[in-house]
Amino acid sequence: MGAQIREWRQRRRLSQLDLAGHAEVSTRHLSFLETGRSLPSREMVLRLADRLEVPLRERNHLLTAAGYAPMYAEHKLDDPAMQMARQAVQRVLTAHEPYPALAVDRHWTLIASNRMVPLFLAGLPDELVAPPLNVLKLSLHPQGLAPRIVNLAQWRAHLFHRLRQQIAASADPVLAAMLNELRAYPGGDDDAPEQIHVDAGVYLPLQLRSPAGVLSFISTITVFGTPTEITLAELALETFFPADESTALALQQLAGSLR
Repeated sequence: MGAQIREWRQRRRLSQLDLAGHAEVSTRHLSFLETGRSLPSREMVLRLADRLEVPLRERNHLLTAAGYAPMYAEHKLDDPAMQMARQAVQRVLTAHEPYPALAVDRHWTLIASNRMVPLFLAGLPDELVAPPLNVLKLSLHPQGLAPRIVNLAQWRAHLFHRLRQQIAASADPVLAAMLNELRAYPGGDDDAPEQIHVDAGVYLPLQLRSPAGVLSFISTITVFGTPTEITLAELALETFFPADESTALALQQLAGSLR
């Protein structure tokens, strides 16, 4: 367990002194924990995990490594125990119409969406939109949405920046493998982060070709505020807003076709 704490501390770029101060313990005691000379209490494991912003899934691993039972439960979203959470997610997505909104898990697998999202997937190959649908792969695949994205190089760089941040925070090998796969797709210079900011102003819009013309979106990410369940902690709701009046009008007209 000590080695795991040290790894998370280094990942967060904290010195022993910094972490000891945040956790309100002595540097000597923290050093003993990291080297295995002392065994932490359950409360100390949770305190260090909190100060290090360790995700709930990895907090269970820390507790197990220290000899304690895992604390955080995990249920699939379709589990009866998750009914209220599932209904809350769908209400948020539905309330966002006539603008598109979707929910993804920690590996960017589509969990739910509102009725606007399928309108933008029409005509894509069945193998790309069949469950489990990976949102990042669908967005950047040359047979997916990539040819429809006007500012593909910028959007690709933006997504890769987000994915790298997620990998740094979680050390998830699945996400690391996904990044390598996505980098093999054509579309831009992945090592040029300045592409994110070129002509982007204060935010980077997603510019998408559609039968209604080029639509421009800005997106926001919403997460549950104080989850104690792993699935909810790893769930993200991405909501898209029109970046201009013409896009807002086009989306209202598209939504009219759903009634």
